[in-house]
Amino acid sequence: MTSPRRGNPARSGSTALLGAAGLAGLLLVMELAPRLGLVDERYLPPASRIAAALAEEAGTPAFWTALTDTLIAWSAGLAIAVGAAVLAGIVIGSIPVLRSLTASTIEFLRPIPSVALIPLAVLMYGTDLGSTLLLVCYAAFWQVLVQVLYGVADVDPVAFETARSFRFSAWGRIRHVLWPTALPYVFTGVRLAASVALVLAITAELVIGSPGLGKEIAVAQASEAVPTMYALIVVTGVLGVIINLLARTGERRLLAWHQSVRGEVTA
Repeated sequence: MTSPRRGNPARSGSTALLGAAGLAGLLLVMELAPRLGLVDERYLPPASRIAAALAEEAGTPAFWTALTDTLIAWSAGLAIAVGAAVLAGIVIGSIPVLRSLTASTIEFLRPIPSVALIPLAVLMYGTDLGSTLLLVCYAAFWQVLVQVLYGVADVDPVAFETARSFRFSAWGRIRHVLWPTALPYVFTGVRLAASVALVLAITAELVIGSPGLGKEIAVAQASEAVPTMYALIVVTGVLGVIINLLARTGERRLLAWHQSVRGEVTA
């Protein structure tokens, strides 16, 4: 029996080099465009000035405090949303009558933009952490819930009835039949929710003024510290890339047994 072949290392290396070249090209354009007068430096400072502002910000305690506040709001909101969505998805998906009763409600609530809840969040929690958590939880919850419902619906009914005939308890059927099937869907939902949660955390801080990187961006913009504003925006972008990479890495490691992940490493 032959083992699955790994992806071509040369192709992976070439992709990484192309990505690095694209980033270098972007930085070069950002450096030259304002210096050549193609854009006004008041609106887009050279990349070197943005880098200098980033280095200056990284040396201040206020920057790290804001970064910590954003990460706390993101992680707490995501954890609450994932826990609630997984529990609700398993319960709703396992009971056909309940799934039918809630289908229209879910389809009505899910498309509502989280930013539309900003007035409600401010009314309830002011500019405290709670307002950010409300928006993050609402946005991330639907990403995970929908995926869990798909996962529960994908369970093989024959396997489920077989487990029932072997007198598996309800918990046993969930643990040994439903959960392994739904888990890849859960990870997909968590990966999507992680990115959405970061977007909403920054948005809440930016609009509401709750503590975090978003608030610091708004302060920099109001004080016309444009290089600092761009530096903080870069930090949020890097944070998003790191979160996405960690989510994908965790998904591949924890689902290494699943065919969808094993297929990624076969030629």
